[in-house]
Amino acid sequence: MKRLLIALLLLPALAAAKAPDENDILDKTLDRESPYYYSALLMRYNAGDETLTDDDYHYLYYGYAYQDAYKPLETNPYLDKVLLLAAGIDPDNPNRESLEALLSAAFDAQQKDPFSPKLLNLMAFAYGALGDREREKAYYNRMNGVVRTILASGDGLTQSTPRHILMFDHALDVLSAEGLAYGKSRIVSRTVEFVPLATPYVVDGKKRRGFYFDFGRIYRNKPEGYTYKRDRTWQFNNLKPREYK
Repeated sequence: MKRLLIALLLLPALAAAKAPDENDILDKTLDRESPYYYSALLMRYNAGDETLTDDDYHYLYYGYAYQDAYKPLETNPYLDKVLLLAAGIDPDNPNRESLEALLSAAFDAQQKDPFSPKLLNLMAFAYGALGDREREKAYYNRMNGVVRTILASGDGLTQSTPRHILMFDHALDVLSAEGLAYGKSRIVSRTVEFVPLATPYVVDGKKRRGFYFDFGRIYRNKPEGYTYKRDRTWQFNNLKPREYK
């Protein structure tokens, strides 16, 4: 598939890992008096609120695991349609009809995965190509917020400090956002997978061969005998990051 676009993210150095605390998330997202009450947060997210903080995104992303709409093991046929439409778009000369069709399919796909980095990215691209800079910026902001949240949940360097995800594809999207090529993942425990890098690299004298991701929330309510089939992922490319004043 021809790569379409995506900006490498402007990700600041992250502070200490903020692994999701399930009791804390439940308490704050269910409390109507809490600034992290889920319905209110989701309304702000859907409205493109630029004042959402990293704490807001933390409760938005991990709080979604407790919403009725969170069904990570259901198929998402609209995602395949999005990827098929994206593959047929000329990134240098996209036509309006194709872009509008892409957006329509992406909106449908988001009903099952509102925090998908690849969907948010493609929607930002489509709006940008259509000349709608305000919505382009809003969707890039959402994508950055989700990716930062996952990166902040753990360094991913050991099985005991994994990055926490709500969908398997989110792990691959995050690695792509970091500009890292990866190989086939493997399950290492009941709740953790390891995604090897295609090309390991050295940091502080230590070779990093891949990253660990906690997928426990995905299988929390797994039907008996269910077998998961991983969706195709959308690759990020190495375009320069977009800056908004």
